[in-house]
Amino acid sequence: MSAEFPRTNVGGVSLPRILMGTNWLMGYSHRSPAADKGIKNRYSTPESYLPVLEAYLRYGIDAIMGPFSGDELATAAIKYAEDKLGKKITIIDTPYFNVDDTPEGRREAEAAIKKSREIGSTFCLVHHACAEQLVNKNKRTIERLPDYLSMIRDNGLIPGLSAHMPELVLYSDANEYDVETYIQIFNCMGFLMQVEVESVAEIIKYAKKPVMTIKPFAAGRTTPFVGLTFSWNAIRDCDMITIGAGSADEVIEDVEMSLAILERRLPDIKSRNSPAKQEILGHK
Repeated sequence: MSAEFPRTNVGGVSLPRILMGTNWLMGYSHRSPAADKGIKNRYSTPESYLPVLEAYLRYGIDAIMGPFSGDELATAAIKYAEDKLGKKITIIDTPYFNVDDTPEGRREAEAAIKKSREIGSTFCLVHHACAEQLVNKNKRTIERLPDYLSMIRDNGLIPGLSAHMPELVLYSDANEYDVETYIQIFNCMGFLMQVEVESVAEIIKYAKKPVMTIKPFAAGRTTPFVGLTFSWNAIRDCDMITIGAGSADEVIEDVEMSLAILERRLPDIKSRNSPAKQEILGHK
């Protein structure tokens, strides 16, 4: 039996402090079209997802984030894993929908949120690409966001905000919008972050709601040990890290590294294979 990973509470729901990431399952490598294609070829059936999802669940990591209402394969993979393993997976959906201020736009938004409910989501976080269209920097508001948050509540889902743009957290807190959590890019490389790492660290520290951080490894631009050491020491006990993995072995390594960092010990994993390194360290 593997150790249960520490948990937090978001909107009255218990969540693991590691969330399952999906870029390395759904084909968003942040590297190249060839890399995206390789991921999609590897994870092309619900069955192919199972070893990775099972590895997370071994540690009680039972929540997954991604744009599921727009991806039938990933949604089917979750259902397949739940049926096969007899465990419930909490879905944190990040749907993209039309935010045009028109009757047609509103109907499309309502349909997207309804789809999020139908696939079994618990959380529905407005996708950053939608939310950023509504930002008014002059007024420090997110125009009409309350309308969409109300739609989410009306569908029995827990609302949140994907906030790649860090001002979204500040404006949402200042205006007391009805959100229970935020997604925020946060990594030691500053990868895809719109302001300095230090500024985002401060925003996370003073956010009024728990924050789900993403891209801790900067899409492979830093090693897991470096990325995780930075993130676990920079976020609060209520916050989470979304960790994507391309194999079950990567899940096991990342969880062990995370546990070791939180427990202030060295991780119990093999060293990387580097020429002559074993001689330098004095062991094999």
